[in-house]
Amino acid sequence: MTEHVPGAGGGAGGSGPGSGAGSRSDSASGGSCSDSGSGSGYRRSGGPGHGRERDHPRRRRGLPMPASTEGWLLVVIVVICAALGLATDTFLTLVNVFDLLNISAINLIFAAGLLVVLVAGGIDISFAVGASVVQYLTALAVMSLLGGGSWVSGIAFAMAFGFLLGAFNAALIHHFRIISIVVTIATFNVFFGFLMFFTRGVSIYDLPDWWLDRVILFEYETASGDFAEITLPVVATVAVVLATWVLLRRLNVGRQLFALGDNPEGARRIGVNIAAMHYLAYGWLGICAGIAGLMQAHYVQEVVPNALYGRELDVLAAVVLGGARLGGGRGTILGVILGVLLIAITQNGLNLLGISPYAFQMLIGVVLLAAITTTNVSWEALLGRGGVMRRSRGRV
Repeated sequence: MTEHVPGAGGGAGGSGPGSGAGSRSDSASGGSCSDSGSGSGYRRSGGPGHGRERDHPRRRRGLPMPASTEGWLLVVIVVICAALGLATDTFLTLVNVFDLLNISAINLIFAAGLLVVLVAGGIDISFAVGASVVQYLTALAVMSLLGGGSWVSGIAFAMAFGFLLGAFNAALIHHFRIISIVVTIATFNVFFGFLMFFTRGVSIYDLPDWWLDRVILFEYETASGDFAEITLPVVATVAVVLATWVLLRRLNVGRQLFALGDNPEGARRIGVNIAAMHYLAYGWLGICAGIAGLMQAHYVQEVVPNALYGRELDVLAAVVLGGARLGGGRGTILGVILGVLLIAITQNGLNLLGISPYAFQMLIGVVLLAAITTTNVSWEALLGRGGVMRRSRGRV
């Protein structure tokens, strides 16, 4: 793909309208030479003995500031953890830290899949109830078709059912030209209504032994007699996160997903298969949702039809908090990890402090509102630095 450099249309001589960004004016007498450009940040006077005047816009006195969203998130996480460690006696204990990892694992699997959809310029809020549907379908399949099955067959069924649900969303979005948020609001209600109608809200407790047997990878007994454990969902999370990172950063289709999210028409013109990208993005989220549903049922030892209902907004807030743009074309796995951790730490801290859970819901709403605002208007415009409000090219 060809990268377009703004301001490069001035030609070889630099006399075009875009040449002003890095222009140089030399006086005929050779007395002075001034360089002005976005990269130098210095004014230089000609002739020997003249020094450089420091005029670099990025140089500030005081403490160095983070240069990325991930850096800011890391700073915020450290500050919150330090504050909660001083305010409570249990936050920084090994048991609580390991519990945070185990609980966050499910949301992080969801978030990795949702990142792919957001990068491609779409949005999906049906994945959580889709995971609940996958739980029931997988339980019925392994018990009725295989007499119980195993982890291999369970994961295969969960991924297959999840992909089919994601592909259903992709088909509606691409072939019927319906906005993704409208489609997934509709399928959210279809999936959940279908599940509650046919199951009548009844949970499944009689699951195969392989699904119920708790897999503990690491266990440590503290001095108080409590056990700090790392369970199977954490390993599944690591595998999903690594696979998503490879998809987005090491494969050509990942670059095509970014191109589609940043400029759909431009991606189409350079030969990106738009239909294939839609099926890949929503199918990948469906696969992640299937795995997350399987791990969640393993962790709680039962399949409950509404257990995952409502997680979609928490996950969406975490992903956009990690730097993913709702308009598409931007997002990183590291940002997603930090966003999920920040949301989990905040919720855990509010619980330990005895603050109402409704405060957490307000926080999620504020994060989503801020994400929508900064997607449509640049930070420079909000802070009065840009002069003109620049709107995002992406679409939700």
